[in-house]
Amino acid sequence: MGIIRRRRAGQPDPGPDKGSAGGGGGDVAGQLAALSAEMERSLPDSAPAVREAWYRRKGSQRAGALVGSLATALARGGKAAAKGAGYGGKALTDRLLDAAPRIPVRSLATLRAQHPNAATPAELAELITLGACRSSAALGAGAGAAAMMPVPPAMPVEIAAETLSVAAVEIKLIAELHEIYGVPAEGTMAQRATAYVSAWADGRGIDRAVLVRPAGLAAMAVSSEVRSKLRKRLTRSTLRKLPSLTPLLIGAGLGATMNRRDTRRLADQVREDLARRAPADPDYWTAAGISAAAKRKALD
Repeated sequence: MGIIRRRRAGQPDPGPDKGSAGGGGGDVAGQLAALSAEMERSLPDSAPAVREAWYRRKGSQRAGALVGSLATALARGGKAAAKGAGYGGKALTDRLLDAAPRIPVRSLATLRAQHPNAATPAELAELITLGACRSSAALGAGAGAAAMMPVPPAMPVEIAAETLSVAAVEIKLIAELHEIYGVPAEGTMAQRATAYVSAWADGRGIDRAVLVRPAGLAAMAVSSEVRSKLRKRLTRSTLRKLPSLTPLLIGAGLGATMNRRDTRRLADQVREDLARRAPADPDYWTAAGISAAAKRKALD
């Protein structure tokens, strides 16, 4: 797994970042990477029902740890910060912007090495999308199940933690889709992270003008406009998750279904947008395949 950092040619992907998303709560970036990896595992020899049960079980384990870590970090900010985060305010926006550069994002060569049967960008994009949908569904189910416990003061923090976790999964998905379609963001780690966060807030690929202008990403900053878009998106996401507080298992089912559907819709919109664009390098797919073969050989 890598992070949003441009690697030099020939360098291996670095390991998951050990910093926590949002400034506390353990190795959240590593937990996110582990959740995504589990949800993308291929189980070809199992019946569909067995596969889905495995994904739910493993997903709930990973998601529970991830949401718990973030909830702990948010709770440390005090009641005011937790309340603001719970309803998509400035605190939640700040947390996501702080976490974005540490979200684990894999290079195309790594993705191809992990999914060698994907022969085209569309096939690889679908595999990555399925994994992200399973991840967000697991997070929704985990938060919904936690809401079965009658502890009202903790609920806003749990919802805030789930909102942040799902946003991170979807930002990771957007970044990897840009890798898959050959139009990754350039610039510094912070500039690329800002670009992908802005794309998530807009529900589309990175603005084409930003990608084609050399100074586009250099000029991109966490402006008041970006923060405003992000706050609005997070507020909508938080309010949509309130039904997952429904008592008993109904809340868990609602959370899983809503998250899966929303992540799928976002992925489809971004994929449609990126598929219409010409890659920066016409030979990017073939070159990544050669690198992927080298990675697999090194692991054998």
